[in-house]
Amino acid sequence: MNKSSLFQPASMGSTHIQNRIFMAPLTRSRAANADFAPTELHKTYYSQRAGAGLIITEGTVVSSQGVGYQNVPGIHTDIQTESWKQVTEAVHAKGGKIFMQLWHVGRISHPDLQNGKIPVAPSAINPNIEVYTPAGKRQSVEPLALSQGEIKAIVQDFAKAGANAMKAGFDGVEIHSSNGYLFHQFFSNCSNQRMDNYGGTYENKARILFETIDALSAVVPSDKIGLRLNPMMHGSMGIVVDEHTAPTFEYIIDKLNNYNLAYLHLSRPWTAKSEQYFIEDVIGHFRKIYRGFLIANGNYNPTSAAEEISAGRADAIAFGRPFIANPDLTDRIKNDWPLAVPDPKTFYTPGEKGYTDYPLFQ
Repeated sequence: MNKSSLFQPASMGSTHIQNRIFMAPLTRSRAANADFAPTELHKTYYSQRAGAGLIITEGTVVSSQGVGYQNVPGIHTDIQTESWKQVTEAVHAKGGKIFMQLWHVGRISHPDLQNGKIPVAPSAINPNIEVYTPAGKRQSVEPLALSQGEIKAIVQDFAKAGANAMKAGFDGVEIHSSNGYLFHQFFSNCSNQRMDNYGGTYENKARILFETIDALSAVVPSDKIGLRLNPMMHGSMGIVVDEHTAPTFEYIIDKLNNYNLAYLHLSRPWTAKSEQYFIEDVIGHFRKIYRGFLIANGNYNPTSAAEEISAGRADAIAFGRPFIANPDLTDRIKNDWPLAVPDPKTFYTPGEKGYTDYPLFQ
């Protein structure tokens, strides 16, 4: 397969990219400090991978309430904002582009990660999952249902985080609205049983997302805002697909066409399902609806990625795990060099091992 389609330059709004091989957001749990701020390690890690057409950072929490994992960085304090500058400067020095993924996990958390506070969600429904905490694996708890005022406050947290990301030198931001986290919880009937204007209808379930896009657009140019969706996530993080799932996401993605965004980042389902309401070809289905720049993600290899772009089904492909073990992934793909395999045992452990010590191809 000719992989030249992966190396065509393009534009996402005002952001110009040199290739279509993007680095997907990857939680790595290396902000092991009292400020939950990026360090020299993060600077090295991201700058090593600056050959990507676009780097999308690990999920970065917009508030202490948004935390659901150990040692994840934030973008809600001055120290965090200042510390991210070393990362963006290092990536830009190598000619790279980098967006920050803004994150609030909602109910996918635990009081042990919230200074004893109960996690929040659209409705008081326990996801019934295991949460990794400093005390080890713990069962999730019933979250507190957000008031409308509290929802508005979270929207403003995203706006402040977006402003901080721009201060830190990022080329744009991505709203993490997938994978069972806060926004996805609002989209899904299994986690949202509200009877007010944030629940029930497709418009109401999506309201928080569009309020967030509007609030972010006041501090970040709209063509520097992207978002990530995982429409057919099923049986994970307490999320299940039902008869309202596809229409909800069709409504959301069609409405996104009214916004001049940088991109839509879509995840393919992690495993195929036979459920009545399951759409297996997520990329093909929603490509017919979305008219903007589309990033596809989910177990692609270089050949399937090139095929997807050549067929016009996607405009870029986001690779996750391959970028962990291959900081020079774009060069390896271009030259047909073999790909190294990452070590899962070091995905979330402190320090440089399994993080910044993967070698370039020799």
